[in-house]
Amino acid sequence: MKKYILIIFLILGTASVSSYVYADKAADPSGVTTGTASDVTAATPGQPTLDEVATQAGHNKVAINMVWLLITGFLVMFMQAGFAMVETGLTRAKNAAHTMSMNMMVYALGMIGFFISGFAIMFGGVGTLGTLGGFGGLANEFTINLFGHTFGLFGTKGFFLTGTYDVAVFGLFLFQMVFMDTTATIPTGSMAERWKFSSFAIYGILVGALIYPIYGNWVWGGGWLSQLGNMFGIGHGVVDFAGSSVVHMTGGVLAFVGAKMIGPRLGKYNKDGSPNPIPGHNIPMAVVGAFILAFGWFGFNPGSTLAGGDLRISVIAVNTMIASATGAFASMIYMWWFKTKKPDPSMMINGMLAGLVAITAPCAFVNVQSAALIGLISGVLVIEAAFFIEKKLKIDDPVGAVAVHGVNGAWGMIALGLFADGTYGDGWNGVKGTITGLFYGDASQFLAQLIGVATNIIYVAAIGYVVFKLTSLVTGGLRVSAKDELEGLDVPEMGTEGYAGIKMDKNSETPLSR
Repeated sequence: MKKYILIIFLILGTASVSSYVYADKAADPSGVTTGTASDVTAATPGQPTLDEVATQAGHNKVAINMVWLLITGFLVMFMQAGFAMVETGLTRAKNAAHTMSMNMMVYALGMIGFFISGFAIMFGGVGTLGTLGGFGGLANEFTINLFGHTFGLFGTKGFFLTGTYDVAVFGLFLFQMVFMDTTATIPTGSMAERWKFSSFAIYGILVGALIYPIYGNWVWGGGWLSQLGNMFGIGHGVVDFAGSSVVHMTGGVLAFVGAKMIGPRLGKYNKDGSPNPIPGHNIPMAVVGAFILAFGWFGFNPGSTLAGGDLRISVIAVNTMIASATGAFASMIYMWWFKTKKPDPSMMINGMLAGLVAITAPCAFVNVQSAALIGLISGVLVIEAAFFIEKKLKIDDPVGAVAVHGVNGAWGMIALGLFADGTYGDGWNGVKGTITGLFYGDASQFLAQLIGVATNIIYVAAIGYVVFKLTSLVTGGLRVSAKDELEGLDVPEMGTEGYAGIKMDKNSETPLSR
């Protein structure tokens, strides 16, 4: 025993001596002295000039922004798993593989479309990418002149990312691509359980290549909606910090048009028009998916600063978190006390998501009390919208995508025009001064937001109708056959079961045996 103890002490002693002999400098467990002049890139190591220090500082600033942008982009990419779980959990087991497959492939298909043309259309005219290094090679906007003003319509640089071999552009592409993917996946919920996969696949490419980027250019790419302030003095133009309209409302309007055109699921409505409930098969899956989405939203909203050095990110993150909580709380209480006398889990999920959608546009411009109120209103609004869409409009939306993303995307834009408190956004869209809403003294910003909402509805509804109509003609219809729908889409459409080995009652969706 003593022999083994002696060996251990010899090993430890040798390691200690070696570390003392070969260490370049003393250990720094607190990190206080790590990072010195010798770490600055300089012609003479350890003796950087003032210009070399300034260059290093500039490089580090852009590097911090780039790393922040990429990490938050990775978080947003992970939201796709959340969407897949929410949508699959809130639909029936016989369609699980089909619903999951749409959520998987819309990522790939949408990305291909965005790579081919979407990025160029949306950001090909954006101008200088200041926080990411100042690359100015994207200043190629197609414009028209009306009323003595120049209206930007779409970008023309960066198809297939050609001519944009720059770190700033590639960082922006990744971040904006995953935002597009959020829009693309929203109709897979409203059209679930009856959408023909071939028709979906064509849509998946077109949403990234054409549908999403045009309105996105108008708001985020330097297009005409963003310039209403400069051209006509209407606030700071249309402002949407992280995408209540650009991302969510676009997806929600597409979801509405698609669900209307494809029609309700078989058995959803009785002859008198009254709806039948078709419950989802896996609430635990949907709840986990909702938490993944809420987690990813910390990339979605704070990441939209495009700058890790913008300390407003803490306000944005807290506003995002609070709105999600009050949205879920309001939905729970409203269902429990005023609707069904039960705290419906599916509405808790949609209430949380509605709060997140609604705070996405104003998250950087409002105080936390306003964020809480915006979330509370969204939690009630999503329920009333879902019931109205189902009962009055007779539109079957299995997961409530239109109410969550479309209605609350519009509410988020309006909320910005009401509650922006004037503490952030100086110079936004080239307009001097901070962004201030109606309740803080600027009615013109509220007007700009209303114009943005109306434009989104008109444009997206029109192009959505055209795209769904064309894909229907190409694939022989948007919808699967009645036989396949009744049996479940997993085997006829995807060639495999979502839950292999489990015998299902096709009417009740209850597992009978294994």
